[in-house]
Amino acid sequence: MAQQKLSMPTWSSRTVFLLAAIGSAVGLGNLWKFPYVAGENGGGAFVLVYLACILLIGVPVLIAELTLGRSARANPIQAMHQHTQQDRANKLWVGLGVNGMLAGILILSFYSVITGWSLAYFFDSLQGDFLQIPPAQAEQHFAALLASPWQLLFWHTLVMIITTSIVARGLRSGIEKAINIMLPGLLLILMVLLIYAVGTGAFAESFAFLFTPDFSKLSWQGVLVAMGHAFFTLSIGMAAMMVYGAYLDQRTSIVKASLVIAVADTLIALLAGLVIFSIVFANQLPPSSGPGLLFQTLPMAFGQMWGGWFFGTLFFALVFFAALSSAISLLEPTLSWLEHNRGIGRMKGALGLGGLVWLIGIGTVLSFNQWSELTLIGDKTVFALLDFLTANILLPAGGLLICLYLAWVMARPRRQAELRLEGIWQTLLLWDLRWVAPLAILWVFVSNLFSASSTALWAFLSVLVLYGFFVAYQTRSREEA
Repeated sequence: MAQQKLSMPTWSSRTVFLLAAIGSAVGLGNLWKFPYVAGENGGGAFVLVYLACILLIGVPVLIAELTLGRSARANPIQAMHQHTQQDRANKLWVGLGVNGMLAGILILSFYSVITGWSLAYFFDSLQGDFLQIPPAQAEQHFAALLASPWQLLFWHTLVMIITTSIVARGLRSGIEKAINIMLPGLLLILMVLLIYAVGTGAFAESFAFLFTPDFSKLSWQGVLVAMGHAFFTLSIGMAAMMVYGAYLDQRTSIVKASLVIAVADTLIALLAGLVIFSIVFANQLPPSSGPGLLFQTLPMAFGQMWGGWFFGTLFFALVFFAALSSAISLLEPTLSWLEHNRGIGRMKGALGLGGLVWLIGIGTVLSFNQWSELTLIGDKTVFALLDFLTANILLPAGGLLICLYLAWVMARPRRQAELRLEGIWQTLLLWDLRWVAPLAILWVFVSNLFSASSTALWAFLSVLVLYGFFVAYQTRSREEA
């Protein structure tokens, strides 16, 4: 039963694949994290470093993950199993697929809770709760949401029901149909908000803030943040792009598609930044408001502006669409494995898997209220621990191993058949995947772990990294033969 294989579905068109992949990449990181980390790290200088990191780290790893998926045309675990057979590699590389699927499930467990915040704020804005709201009340509104386990549980449950119902319908009837509505809707809302931002009177200031570099405001920690965010914003290392690549036809150029995905993801992040900071500056609010920028500063700003009720409601609809398009991609890799390798019907698998994610997510719900004093490794709450393990262990480990496998282990003819690169372009990509991207990922990896001061997690990382290099170099001679 474990080796059962069914024929894999394919995207109905390259355009739909690009929409789905862009939807997976575009999420809360673009609309929530990017604006506030840019604000905290000086604006334009941070953006320049971020763009360089997208080009040197994000795009190459995205190309590698899509390649591993399409080459095997299977879910992540089965894909890596097939790769190890065809490349005569160590079977422990199958752990790369397991790592990505585990990361996706754990991320979705708390991502759905945060997505629930955006859905709650959409309805709050629709009801006019933010009209003329003063700063103190905006903070209290958000604090009250976090303090109520029942409210958080309700929104978390609703998000998981929507997510599960979409993926349960399959690739074309579920994911494609949802993406065909959500991503065009997201882009339309973003354009409307951009026009609104131009009319605030602070658009020029917002543009200067994001695109005028001031390196005196950028610290080495800011460079690390830019590197880390560039890697994670493209939805790599969590098996989503691998399974999306498995559904991709052979006619599509993976390299060109990866560039389109990266450009679209980056443009949406920058446009969202222009919208957000135009509204912030128009209300004489600080751009470095941290994580509270989205759920405290902006509601107050919309509440004070002309048309704020309408445009604020549109904005939180935008946030929800972006988050939901990412959420469905997090559930798909494991569901595909249950369907194709365990013989579990898609509806039954979606319900069971969605229920498991919902259950794990209760830990995050309670972390903000009833369990706020409950700490685990390194004095972290359940939410903080899940966030740390995924962002600082599982995702970098996945990205690192993806680089090493494609560049050092995968047989050259198979790799070339997928990449379709010649001459200098192939040399540059392999050089990047062999040295630049892995070393950059390790730098972020080690820096974050040292700041966490966790001996157990540091030991886990050390073993994982040593294993990756050992297996990669063990098979290098075969690849060059």
